[in-house]
Amino acid sequence: MLEYDEKRKFIRMAVECDINYKLTDSDQMFKGRCTSLSGAGLSFVADQGFEPGISMEVNVIPESSITPPMTALIEVVRNTRLDSGQYEIGAQITSIKNS
Repeated sequence: MLEYDEKRKFIRMAVECDINYKLTDSDQMFKGRCTSLSGAGLSFVADQGFEPGISMEVNVIPESSITPPMTALIEVVRNTRLDSGQYEIGAQITSIKNS
């Protein structure tokens, strides 16, 4: 049997798919790349950084049509500048919006 030593409440899945995001008080949409997803949060790569505590709306767009897109409200918890000059944004999902 495989052992699992994850301390998180939800298993984090590595994903590679597009993500659209915007600040909750704005209509301006941006594009990024989702890199991981769990029941409680997600991470994505963006061209700009965002301070922890910022609220956003995201739309995760799966590569396969078998999986439906997900729209959620998130709160940024971390912001890491990458060697590429982009930023990896880690966020907590605060709610999932109905489609």
